[in-house]
Amino acid sequence: MAEISKPRPGENMRLIEALQYRLPVAGIVSILHRASGVVMFVLLPFVIWLFDTSVTSEISFDRFASAFTAGIGFVPGILVKLAVLGLIWAYLHHAIAGARHLWMDATHAVTVEFGRSSAIATFVLSLGLTVVLGAKLFGLY
Repeated sequence: MAEISKPRPGENMRLIEALQYRLPVAGIVSILHRASGVVMFVLLPFVIWLFDTSVTSEISFDRFASAFTAGIGFVPGILVKLAVLGLIWAYLHHAIAGARHLWMDATHAVTVEFGRSSAIATFVLSLGLTVVLGAKLFGLY
Protein backbone atom coordinates (compact mmCIF):
# COMPACT_ATOMS: atom_id res chain seq x y z
CA MET A 1 0.00 0.00 0.00
CA ALA A 2 1.32 3.42 -0.98
CA GLU A 3 1.45 5.91 1.79
CA ILE A 4 0.00 9.35 1.05
CA SER A 5 1.91 12.15 2.70
CA LYS A 6 0.23 15.30 3.87
CA PRO A 7 1.67 18.58 2.62
CA ARG A 8 3.65 20.53 5.18
CA PRO A 9 2.04 23.68 6.62
CA GLY A 10 2.52 26.60 4.27
CA GLU A 11 3.38 24.32 1.38
CA ASN A 12 1.08 24.57 -1.63
CA MET A 13 -0.65 27.65 -0.24
CA ARG A 14 -2.60 29.29 -3.00
CA LEU A 15 -2.60 33.05 -3.53
CA ILE A 16 -6.28 33.26 -2.63
CA GLU A 17 -5.63 31.49 0.66
CA ALA A 18 -2.69 33.77 1.39
CA LEU A 19 -4.82 36.87 0.80
CA GLN A 20 -7.47 35.58 3.21
CA TYR A 21 -4.93 35.21 6.04
CA ARG A 22 -5.37 37.97 8.60
CA LEU A 23 -2.17 39.27 10.12
CA PRO A 24 -2.29 40.79 13.59
CA VAL A 25 -1.78 44.55 13.81
CA ALA A 26 1.79 44.04 15.04
CA GLY A 27 2.56 41.96 11.95
CA ILE A 28 1.22 44.66 9.65
CA VAL A 29 3.35 47.29 11.45
CA SER A 30 6.38 45.04 11.09
CA ILE A 31 5.84 44.59 7.35
CA LEU A 32 5.24 48.32 6.87
CA HIS A 33 8.43 49.02 8.86
CA ARG A 34 10.35 47.06 6.24
CA ALA A 35 8.40 48.63 3.37
CA SER A 36 9.05 52.15 4.66
CA GLY A 37 12.77 51.38 4.81
CA VAL A 38 12.65 50.26 1.17
CA VAL A 39 10.74 53.40 0.15
CA MET A 40 13.31 55.63 1.85
CA PHE A 41 16.18 53.71 0.24
CA VAL A 42 14.67 53.81 -3.26
CA LEU A 43 13.86 57.53 -3.02
CA LEU A 44 17.25 58.44 -1.51
CA PRO A 45 18.55 59.97 -4.80
CA PHE A 46 15.43 62.18 -4.87
CA VAL A 47 16.05 63.25 -1.24
CA ILE A 48 19.69 64.05 -2.00
CA TRP A 49 18.65 66.08 -5.04
CA LEU A 50 16.06 67.97 -2.96
CA PHE A 51 18.60 68.75 -0.25
CA ASP A 52 21.34 69.75 -2.69
CA THR A 53 18.99 71.97 -4.68
CA SER A 54 17.60 73.63 -1.56
CA VAL A 55 20.97 74.64 -0.04
CA THR A 56 23.30 75.34 -2.99
CA SER A 57 22.26 78.90 -3.80
CA GLU A 58 19.30 81.25 -3.87
CA ILE A 59 18.68 80.44 -7.53
CA SER A 60 18.71 76.70 -6.88
CA PHE A 61 16.39 77.21 -3.89
CA ASP A 62 13.92 78.92 -6.22
CA ARG A 63 14.16 75.85 -8.50
CA PHE A 64 13.57 73.66 -5.43
CA ALA A 65 10.50 75.67 -4.41
CA SER A 66 9.11 75.68 -7.95
CA ALA A 67 9.39 71.88 -8.11
CA PHE A 68 6.35 71.70 -5.83
CA THR A 69 4.23 73.92 -8.08
CA ALA A 70 5.60 73.65 -11.62
CA GLY A 71 7.09 70.16 -11.30
CA ILE A 72 10.39 68.69 -12.39
CA GLY A 73 10.79 68.19 -16.13
CA PHE A 74 7.78 66.20 -17.31
CA VAL A 75 6.70 65.27 -13.74
CA PRO A 76 3.91 67.59 -12.52
CA GLY A 77 4.15 69.33 -9.17
CA ILE A 78 1.34 67.27 -7.63
CA LEU A 79 3.37 64.08 -8.17
CA VAL A 80 6.38 65.71 -6.53
CA LYS A 81 4.20 66.58 -3.54
CA LEU A 82 2.83 63.03 -3.41
CA ALA A 83 6.35 61.59 -3.51
CA VAL A 84 7.38 63.90 -0.67
CA LEU A 85 4.24 62.93 1.24
CA GLY A 86 5.22 59.26 0.79
CA LEU A 87 8.67 60.08 2.11
CA ILE A 88 7.17 61.88 5.10
CA TRP A 89 5.04 58.84 5.95
CA ALA A 90 7.95 56.43 5.39
CA TYR A 91 10.27 58.41 7.65
CA LEU A 92 7.69 58.87 10.41
CA HIS A 93 6.50 55.27 10.33
CA HIS A 94 10.04 53.88 10.20
CA ALA A 95 11.21 56.07 13.07
CA ILE A 96 8.20 55.37 15.31
CA ALA A 97 8.17 51.63 14.56
CA GLY A 98 11.93 51.52 15.13
CA ALA A 99 11.51 53.25 18.51
CA ARG A 100 8.79 50.70 19.30
CA HIS A 101 11.14 47.83 18.50
CA LEU A 102 13.96 49.39 20.53
CA TRP A 103 11.63 49.88 23.50
CA MET A 104 10.45 46.28 23.31
CA ASP A 105 14.06 45.06 23.11
CA ALA A 106 15.30 47.26 25.95
CA THR A 107 12.45 46.54 28.38
CA HIS A 108 11.73 42.95 27.29
CA ALA A 109 8.08 44.01 26.92
CA VAL A 110 7.20 41.23 24.52
CA THR A 111 3.60 40.43 25.26
CA VAL A 112 0.69 40.11 22.89
CA GLU A 113 -1.24 42.95 24.48
CA PHE A 114 1.74 45.35 24.51
CA GLY A 115 2.57 44.40 20.91
CA ARG A 116 -0.99 45.13 19.84
CA SER A 117 -1.33 48.41 21.75
CA SER A 118 2.08 49.71 20.66
CA ALA A 119 1.32 48.77 17.05
CA ILE A 120 -1.93 50.73 17.19
CA ALA A 121 -0.06 53.67 18.74
CA THR A 122 2.49 53.45 15.92
CA PHE A 123 -0.29 53.65 13.33
CA VAL A 124 -2.04 56.54 15.06
CA LEU A 125 1.13 58.58 15.54
CA SER A 126 2.62 58.01 12.09
CA LEU A 127 -0.63 58.58 10.19
CA GLY A 128 -1.64 61.54 12.37
CA LEU A 129 1.70 63.30 11.95
CA THR A 130 1.64 62.52 8.22
CA VAL A 131 -1.78 64.16 7.90
CA VAL A 132 -0.58 67.25 9.79
CA LEU A 133 2.62 67.60 7.74
CA GLY A 134 0.78 66.71 4.52
CA ALA A 135 -1.72 69.50 5.19
CA LYS A 136 1.21 71.90 5.51
CA LEU A 137 2.80 70.50 2.33
CA PHE A 138 -0.39 70.99 0.34
CA GLY A 139 -0.89 74.52 1.71
CA LEU A 140 -3.94 73.96 3.90
CA TYR A 141 -2.41 76.10 6.66
